Amino acid sequence: MKEITQLAAELGRRLQVLNAHVTTAESCTGGGIAEAITRIPGSSAWFEAGYVTYSNRQKTRQLNVPQALFLKVGAVSEQVVLAMARGAQEQSLARFSVAVSGVAGPDGGSPDKPVGTVWLAFGVGEELTAELQHFTGNRDEVRRQTVKAALEGLLRRAAAEIENQG
Repeated sequence: MKEITQLAAELGRRLQVLNAHVTTAESCTGGGIAEAITRIPGSSAWFEAGYVTYSNRQKTRQLNVPQALFLKVGAVSEQVVLAMARGAQEQSLARFSVAVSGVAGPDGGSPDKPVGTVWLAFGVGEELTAELQHFTGNRDEVRRQTVKAALEGLLRRAAAEIENQG
């Protein structure tokens, strides 16, 4: 928990340098990324909004993820997390976004998407990127590793933005 808190605090410092805000769109973490961020005093200066869209219906209603994507590729997919990240940015007007969707377990896995499969997407302005992770452990461990990976991904992107400004 301490490591995650430190990552969130560093993210806040970097976003304040950039005078930027972040938003989160979460499925498998159930708000864990937003919780880690709002654990930091003063996070209201750089955290805009958090969307917990556990169901596909809410991904569509809150983040404008096209329903057809769920039938075509499933909720745990690159296309869906990219749409979630973009939708969160559009709804919140934040410059940075992170979106996650995965199979935390213990059930729900398949041969193509076993337990521990997590897609993460990151938005910085108009640029969107996604990455696939395969985490190990029980449900809590998969969720914790996802929160950590999300914060680390945001930190890398904020650092790159700071470097580009310098």
